[in-house]
Amino acid sequence: MKVAVVGAGSSYTPELVHGFLERVPSFPLRELWLMDIQPERLEIVGGFARRMVRARGEPFRVFLTSDQRLAVSGADYVITQLRVGGMQARREDEYLGRRHGLVGQETTGVGGMAKALRTIPVILGIARDMQALAPGALLVNFTNPAGLITEAVTRYAPDVPVVGVCNAPITFKMSVLRQLEEREGLEIAPERAELDTLGLNHLSWHRGLTVDGENLWPRVLEAYVASLRADPEPEWPPELIETLRMIPNYYLQYYYRTAHKVAAQQKWPPSRAEEVMEVEADLLQQYADPECTEPPEDLMRRGGVYYSTVATQLLNAHYNDLGEHHVVNVRHAGAVKGWPEDWVLEMPCRVDRAGIHPVPAEPLPPVCFGLLAHVKAYELLTVEAAVHGDRTAAYQALLAHPLGPQADKVQAVLDDMLETHRAYLPQFAERDVVPY
Repeated sequence: MKVAVVGAGSSYTPELVHGFLERVPSFPLRELWLMDIQPERLEIVGGFARRMVRARGEPFRVFLTSDQRLAVSGADYVITQLRVGGMQARREDEYLGRRHGLVGQETTGVGGMAKALRTIPVILGIARDMQALAPGALLVNFTNPAGLITEAVTRYAPDVPVVGVCNAPITFKMSVLRQLEEREGLEIAPERAELDTLGLNHLSWHRGLTVDGENLWPRVLEAYVASLRADPEPEWPPELIETLRMIPNYYLQYYYRTAHKVAAQQKWPPSRAEEVMEVEADLLQQYADPECTEPPEDLMRRGGVYYSTVATQLLNAHYNDLGEHHVVNVRHAGAVKGWPEDWVLEMPCRVDRAGIHPVPAEPLPPVCFGLLAHVKAYELLTVEAAVHGDRTAAYQALLAHPLGPQADKVQAVLDDMLETHRAYLPQFAERDVVPY
């Protein structure tokens, strides 16, 4: 078996390698190809990965390359975890929003759109290589904005099986299980619990938890509301949770508490990107230590908790035909009655050797669906803008986004976005700006 990782210079890669090492008995990996366009980072991270594997008796071989086609060729699975423009581009995304009095964030709002415009053509290039060199291989996309990237691949590389993955759902699930153990003494193995989540990536609502088929959600909600009431600075107003009977994904803070998030940006620097730059510098220094053979504790400061669990559980369930339920991003294909069937959603899916199958789900109530549909319109327009270099679609995407600028500021934000990232947006080069 061959697995290729594109963007393997990422500081997350050792956590992924650790996950594969833990699953050697059930997931017979033979070749792990680590590919990155930054040779200095690949040498450090890849060298560390090789030491990790060697320390475990070398159950599989690790190859390092800057040749994408070589990495992808003959792969059974291709994992994408890249960042076009690096961490500096993420910083630019954050400050783009701040300059215009908007949310500045790498996956949400104008920053998320900028990242998508840079990233979609690159991921589609990987998909084309997979079509030619690894037909039938599963593309597992961790690259943010994960749902939007998956939407683009399903529309413009339909022959490539693709799933978008995020660690937010499993992080929430593990937190709930931990609280049940602390509060009620229940020791629940994660595989016994199934989380009911529906929405878009970073725009979803958790609405159910079952353990061995028993519904524990009422108890979870009751305890959660009680904790909010006891907190002097609660994450959510308790009334919000009581009304929805759901717990929003953390990223809905940007929609439900926009003014609070924008105000917090005034304290920058450091922005989150600037914080991560410092963390990564420390991590790379540790990775370069020839005595280091295990992921350092500082990796958790990077924000990748359960990353290896999500990735390797998914691949293991697919390869071994397990039929497990995972919350991932796929085209729902009618699983949510009444919603457009070609939308990519974040939702529970059954994972077996035949693929990723959305589990039929009840639609969200209007109070949630209205926002979701609003953001999905933005996503679809952003895909068109990214693929075709279409400035009209880009303008309309900004206009459609709930976190976008006012109508009289759209052109200024768009111009700023395209100029800031000009080096990474060749599809928009030498095109006339549409007058509005």
